[in-house]
Amino acid sequence: MTKQIIETCDRIKPLDTAWQVAAAARQLTLTKPPGSLGQLEVIGNRIAAIQGTDKPQISKKRIYVVAGDHGVTEEGVSAYPRDVTYQMVMNFLTGGAAINVLVAPRRNRS
Repeated sequence: MTKQIIETCDRIKPLDTAWQVAAAARQLTLTKPPGSLGQLEVIGNRIAAIQGTDKPQISKKRIYVVAGDHGVTEEGVSAYPRDVTYQMVMNFLTGGAAINVLVAPRRNRS
């Protein structure tokens, strides 16, 4: 067991901050307000640097997205018109939202 721990520790390298910068830049191209995922964006950038890619991959993940139009827009509470709910759900279904990046299987994405 000690040998395995030593070998694992030997594989740990310093973070390449260039990958953190690249991942942060890529996030700015996604359909979401900048910073809207809060600390999750920071964690994602760190995972990108650990993995050496701007598209980090984590296996065995699951996220549930629930959407509904509950009419709160009629009360003037929502920042967006009612039509945005439909548009966002369609964006989820076609893979164009930030949540899709978190849960999509790895494939050749550019």
